[in-house]
Amino acid sequence: MRTTAPADRPIPRWLHLVLVSDRAGSSWYIGGGFFFAPVLVLLSPWPTVTAAAWVVIGLAGLWLGLLGIAMATGLAMAMRSNLDIPEEYWRSLVDYPVR
Repeated sequence: MRTTAPADRPIPRWLHLVLVSDRAGSSWYIGGGFFFAPVLVLLSPWPTVTAAAWVVIGLAGLWLGLLGIAMATGLAMAMRSNLDIPEEYWRSLVDYPVR
């Protein structure tokens, strides 16, 4: 197995996974908001179930917050190396291969 020196690879390997997870998680969280709003209205007569739904919403938001911290850390590490992140790297996060 070949390893590269940190100077050769300024972008942390785990950053790609964090960026993809944050993008997907954020879209699911926003989409889930449209689902949870009417569900919370329907569950309002049962305070325990409503509290459980809020716990799920809160844990998902906490997870996205932790992904945001990891993303900021990884991007700061890349910026500290004083190298530009190539355009292909950003496109790999947005563009999906055509089958």
